[in-house]
Amino acid sequence: MPKPPFFVVTLTHATWGSALACARSLPSDALPELRLDLFPDRDPAALVRDLGGRCLVTCRRVSEGGHWPDADETARLERLRAAVEAGATWVDLEWEWAIPDWLAARRGEVGLLRSVHVAPGVFDFEARLAHLPEGDAFKWVGHADSLTDNARAKAFCALAAERGLAASCFLMGPKGIPSRCLQKKWGGAFTYTAPDDGPPAAPGQLTLSTMKAWGVEQAGSATALFAVAGEPVLHSRSPAFHNRRFREAGVDALYLPLESGEADEVATTLAALDIRGLSITAPLKETLPASLGLVGPINTLWREADGWAGANTDAEALAVVLQSLPAGPVLVLGSGGVAATTAAVAEAQGRILRLTSRRRPLTSDQVRDLAPVGVVQATSLGMEGGDPLPFPELLDAARPGLVWAVEWIYKEDTAFARWAQAAGLALTGGAALFEAQAEAQARRFLSTDAQR
Repeated sequence: MPKPPFFVVTLTHATWGSALACARSLPSDALPELRLDLFPDRDPAALVRDLGGRCLVTCRRVSEGGHWPDADETARLERLRAAVEAGATWVDLEWEWAIPDWLAARRGEVGLLRSVHVAPGVFDFEARLAHLPEGDAFKWVGHADSLTDNARAKAFCALAAERGLAASCFLMGPKGIPSRCLQKKWGGAFTYTAPDDGPPAAPGQLTLSTMKAWGVEQAGSATALFAVAGEPVLHSRSPAFHNRRFREAGVDALYLPLESGEADEVATTLAALDIRGLSITAPLKETLPASLGLVGPINTLWREADGWAGANTDAEALAVVLQSLPAGPVLVLGSGGVAATTAAVAEAQGRILRLTSRRRPLTSDQVRDLAPVGVVQATSLGMEGGDPLPFPELLDAARPGLVWAVEWIYKEDTAFARWAQAAGLALTGGAALFEAQAEAQARRFLSTDAQR
């Protein structure tokens, strides 16, 4: 049997009509996974015929994250049998199950994927390789409790590749996203994705369009790896930006999210996965550089011949913006790393400024005495859609003399941005700051040393 296509797209839609429309729109390198446990009231043979037979048929048990009752094995196997006899091109059978007679009779007609979902903390791929069941492809799925677990999945892929197996070894959960994206680079045969118009089937599963936009299917053993690290980080625009810039520059590189707020965990992962450059977001801008012997706050790391180098491209981008804005006192909302960067840039340009935060709030009278011409929103408010306007009473006190505003949150429509626009202020939004700082990062990442 030939290998399955590289992408397997789980049809998780609420209705069969939506699932069928998605399946029919998939490119040739994406195979729909027909989860019979998600459509329990429909005839399996009819579903397969609707797909023209081109599908991987699965009926996942509750114990493995599916919906089919574990105690009803007879009915589950009957549904798989009906789907195979209707012409399904691939069928998923659990690793430990003996091949039933009805499947053995069709071994030349249908591809057999052997799969196992292990419990959290279990990494038993070597033992399973020693007792490999009959099959055409193999899938081992674990859980990522730490980013460093991805290195274990990498080692598993290498073992399977050495034996010439069509196998995939990846990890569930947000910390396991690198393992899903690096299957091609590591020698894995396929990876699973969510449909663009349906929910993920498992935690950490990305959409097909996201993985294609990043170019994960083009990665090879020599592909250089870059990433963004922080918590939360899955909302970041950085993977889309930097993967596009790598393609435009003709550079063989891939940029991924690393979800963690622990500096030591990220530092260990940088070495284990040979990450060549890193964007840093909260809460790591101080702690991660320190763990690598650098002084923060830093939002950009890249490798040079003699070790890690770092820069604060947030500061570089803000400096350009502030230089173009009218002079005068500045009110800074916040007290974290972004606020500290803002204060350092403003002070370097000779501006008078005051910071306010929940722990050290200014009074309305103090703000009126400052008479700011500009205000910089440097809190985390705005990350979530329902976040309120920060310090509304202080903004009201500042309003009479304000001319401009800067929003650090990289979203188009925050409460602060709406307030600034309604007040008629010249607004520099987070998207503009993001583009400027990310372009400064890209110049470092595209350097020769960083890609080696």
